[in-house]
Amino acid sequence: MKKLTAIVFASGLAAASGQVLAADADAGKKLYEQSCASCHGMKAEGQGMFPKLTGQSADHIATALAHYKNGDQDALKEMGDLGGSNFAIMAPNAAGLSDADMENLGAYIESL
Repeated sequence: MKKLTAIVFASGLAAASGQVLAADADAGKKLYEQSCASCHGMKAEGQGMFPKLTGQSADHIATALAHYKNGDQDALKEMGDLGGSNFAIMAPNAAGLSDADMENLGAYIESL
């Protein structure tokens, strides 16, 4: 019985921690509107030289932002569609993002 209790308790902790770490699309929306919409458009449809972001997975967006933040242009080029053509513009914008910010932005953009 002690093993079963321990397993249930551990599972509860894992589920609770997953909820804490889950991306927050509402927070992503606020950040997107403040930091991204002026270039990518209010609905992330892209405009001018700034690419369309809609249709991208949350993971794809968060990964691209992490590469911008880390200065990894080669990894961005391998990603293709978001591939670093605007590196000089995006790198400073991504520099101040936390991991949670990147996940939240990804969740919001994926929801569009």
